[in-house]
Amino acid sequence: MKLDAYDRKILAALQRDGRLSNVQLADEIGLSASPCLRRVRMLEEAGVIRGYQANLDRDEVGLGLTVFVGVKVERHNDAQAEAFRVAVTALPEVISAFLVSGESDFLLQVVVPDLRGYDRFLTERLLKLPGVSDIRSNFAIHTVKTPGVLPLGHLP
Repeated sequence: MKLDAYDRKILAALQRDGRLSNVQLADEIGLSASPCLRRVRMLEEAGVIRGYQANLDRDEVGLGLTVFVGVKVERHNDAQAEAFRVAVTALPEVISAFLVSGESDFLLQVVVPDLRGYDRFLTERLLKLPGVSDIRSNFAIHTVKTPGVLPLGHLP
């Protein structure tokens, strides 16, 4: 789907505030309500907008420790690596997972209440996943920037 200027304005506005009503959104981007709603629905149906969610404070919900975990798997081109991918996506503590190049095969972002919680997650869950051969943990000391608004203003 090719995004035009109105689509990018819609996406930027919804990234800032996903609770905007259609009327508020239409006002903000300079369209009437009906075409604005059609565009939003089209963006949703095309999968450009995947959903809407609340941005929670991790400390306030009891998930104060963030760990970036590099995982090596024994053979990442076979069924064992696929089994690892399937298993890791089922772990609720893993909030993002990437297949990467470099020293690790996968990079996971894990949130847990505390160090004891990470120890339990590591020993009882992660180390038991298929094909895991090495794990490197990096603990977040302080959050500088969290995932958020995509830089849509730089698109053609």
